[in-house]
Amino acid sequence: MVSANYLDHTVINTRGAMDPAVDIFQSLGFTLTPRGYHSLGSINHLMMFETDFLELIGIPEGRPNSRPDLAAAPVGINGLVFKTDDADAVYAHLEAEGMAGAPVRAFTRPVILDGEEHIASFRTTTVNPDVFTGGRVYFCEHGTPELVWRSEWQNQPNRVVAMPEFVVASTDPTKEASDFARLMKGSVEGDAVPYADGKITVLSEADYKARYGDLASDMNGRASIFGAIVCACDDLGPIGEILAASPAGVVSRQTQNGYIAYVTDYDAVLEFIPA
Repeated sequence: MVSANYLDHTVINTRGAMDPAVDIFQSLGFTLTPRGYHSLGSINHLMMFETDFLELIGIPEGRPNSRPDLAAAPVGINGLVFKTDDADAVYAHLEAEGMAGAPVRAFTRPVILDGEEHIASFRTTTVNPDVFTGGRVYFCEHGTPELVWRSEWQNQPNRVVAMPEFVVASTDPTKEASDFARLMKGSVEGDAVPYADGKITVLSEADYKARYGDLASDMNGRASIFGAIVCACDDLGPIGEILAASPAGVVSRQTQNGYIAYVTDYDAVLEFIPA
C-alpha cells in the first residue's frame, strides 16, 4: 500500500547505449545481473542491494519504437520507484490526488537460474508525468520477488548496501516537495520528504549546485531534474580505491562524508556515503 513507502528501485535511462553503461557501472564496483528482456520491449540490468536496487534500462539496439517513452526521455536518472503490495490501491490513491497516470499494467521478463527459465512478473502504476517532470515516478508490485532479490546478485564489491536518499533539483522546490508529500501521504521536513527507509531531498538549483559543485547535472532550462542517487556503503574503502583509479567515463571527488561520482556519458550523479 502507499502508506508503507519503502523504496523499490531507482532507474538510469541508457536509451540505446546499454553496453557502454554496463562497462562503466561494472568499473564502479557494481555486480550487474544478466541482461533482462521485458515483455514491454525494454532491456535492463540490475544492481541488487539489501532491499532495493539500481536499474539500468534501455532499448535494444535498432529498436527505438519498442519503448518510445524511454527513447524520448533524456539519458540519465529517470526513475524513482516505490514498493507496493497492491498496485490497484495505489492507483485509486493517485486518482484521488489528481496524480494518476496510466492504469495499472502488468509485464514480465524471463530469468535464467541454473539453466532453467523462470518468469518474473510485475504490476506497476505510474504518476502522471506532468506532476514530476524530472522523470518517471511509479509504484511496483512484485509477483515473484524471489526471482529478483537473490544472494548471488547482492554482493557488491563497492560495498553499496542501500540507497537512503534521492535528490531532486527544482525551480520550485517548495511545490515539488509538497507534491511528493501528498504522493507519499507524508510531510515535508526542511528540504526533504522522509519515507520509511529514506528520503527525497528537493533542492533549488542553487542549493543543488552548492551540494555537488562542478559534478552537478545541468538543468538545461528544465523545471526539474532527478539530480542524484545517494548510495550507502558499509565500508567506504573499496569505492574510494575504485574512484582513485579514475575509471573511464567517471569524474569524481572526495567529500567530508564520502565521495561524489559523475558518470559523464549518462549524466548521472552518484553520491557514496557511510551506511
